[in-house]
Amino acid sequence: MIPTVKPKIRVPARTRATAGFTAGEAMALRQFMAGQYIGARSDRNALKNWNPLVGSADGDTIGDLQTLRARSRDLVRNAPLAGGAVATVVTNTVGTGLRLRSTIDRDFLGLTEEQADAWQNAAERIYRTWAESTHCDLTMTQTFAGLQDLAFRSTLESGDVFVIRRHKPRPGAILGLTLQIVEADRVSTPDGKQDGPRLVDGVEIDGDGAPVRYWVRSSFPDQTAGWVRDVPTWDPVPAFGASGARVTLHLFRRLRPGLNRGAPYLAPIIEPLKQLDRYSEAEIMAAVVSALFTVFVKTPSGQGLGDLEGAVPATGGYALGTGAILDLGPGEEVEIANPGRPNTAFDPFVQAVLRQIGVALELPFEILVKHFTASYSASKAAVEQAFQFFRTRRAWLEENLCDPVYEWVITEAILRGYLDAPGFLDDPMIRAAYLGTEWIGPKRITLDPLKEAKADEVLIGLKVKTRSEVCVETTGVDLDRKLPQIRKEEALFPPPAPAPAAGIGHNGGPPLDGQDDAGQNEEPEE
Repeated sequence: MIPTVKPKIRVPARTRATAGFTAGEAMALRQFMAGQYIGARSDRNALKNWNPLVGSADGDTIGDLQTLRARSRDLVRNAPLAGGAVATVVTNTVGTGLRLRSTIDRDFLGLTEEQADAWQNAAERIYRTWAESTHCDLTMTQTFAGLQDLAFRSTLESGDVFVIRRHKPRPGAILGLTLQIVEADRVSTPDGKQDGPRLVDGVEIDGDGAPVRYWVRSSFPDQTAGWVRDVPTWDPVPAFGASGARVTLHLFRRLRPGLNRGAPYLAPIIEPLKQLDRYSEAEIMAAVVSALFTVFVKTPSGQGLGDLEGAVPATGGYALGTGAILDLGPGEEVEIANPGRPNTAFDPFVQAVLRQIGVALELPFEILVKHFTASYSASKAAVEQAFQFFRTRRAWLEENLCDPVYEWVITEAILRGYLDAPGFLDDPMIRAAYLGTEWIGPKRITLDPLKEAKADEVLIGLKVKTRSEVCVETTGVDLDRKLPQIRKEEALFPPPAPAPAAGIGHNGGPPLDGQDDAGQNEEPEE
């Protein structure tokens, strides 16, 4: 006889924990077990009315993007703090443009040092010729340094931006490659289509979540234009070409898995920034009113006064002129409007708010307001924290914009025969070996150049840093580009010969006969 085996039923942990209790006791125990995290409790006064919805990355973001972009751009245009914060990040991340230094893997490619240097110099020369010309811009307006600034700034203000590879040969251009920068609002779901699992706000994805194509609107959805635009159309722009190479770059920071569009840099602090801007405007107006020293004349009849000698009419009363004397009638009295401005509490309160805003923006207070009043060590710590943030953003820009564009440049240069790179088009590892790069950005902020120079000298002596790294950090220029000028200056201004030390003769040797130990002639003996 085959024994009967009863199937095991999986009982949830909470059900097992409440076994043996009455219904009321089990309910109370479950509620207790559900509140081990205080942040998840619903029976506390501070949390009972806080019930945010659980949504996907796109669900929590897409519906708010249009409003977030408009408000972010308005703050950058009109709020000094917001505009300054974005400008600070762009200046310290991009500066005058990230400059290329080719670093191919010569060991893997089997090249000598001389061959590698020659190939790198040729690649850098082709890239500079393309990048330093406005031919790289589809609108013939900016060089690649300007496009870096534009693309990064647009990402901060709007949340994302698109860079499309175009081929448009022009007279005088070394390559046919041109870049088209498309603002975030122009990529949207076409009329007649609906967002769904495979189409998210103009981004079409496959079953794995990888982009397939982007739907680009023919014109910007302008709400302020004073003319009637044509009926918009949408063009599908592929994300990848037939060979699998990227042809459209979507620049945005993915903060959650599955997110397909980016939110503006200022999104978490839009409300406090706007409120702070309004508060500052109100304080300025109150100070202006206080400076006018406005008075109000009260009459028994409540009727308005005629012209007062020496007073200038002002809204709601009279603004006193210099040395003005007013003659009041019977029963009339003067009441002075005193707004109590300037407000002594204004600056401490604003600084407290700015510190919280700086935390959200990853900008220390000193960097955010460009004001260093603390000790050297505290200011140095703020600069180091900011540098870590700028370096992170710079690495993101290099990976998502500069490296792909450089690959486009080198690929076309090889196809045109400007460069010889066997295996580049066939082997991904060989291609990666040829495409090694370092991008040099703005120099590091220095508070005390002498102290930091001594620290760099010690690190160079310990073989922890190279002279090239120090040169890039302190000047923003690669040492290789400085060496020709350094050699030229050393030839023009050779270092002075060292003075002879004690005990050395006139020709640098031991003392000669007739000279003392210092090399001076001795007096003859009588």
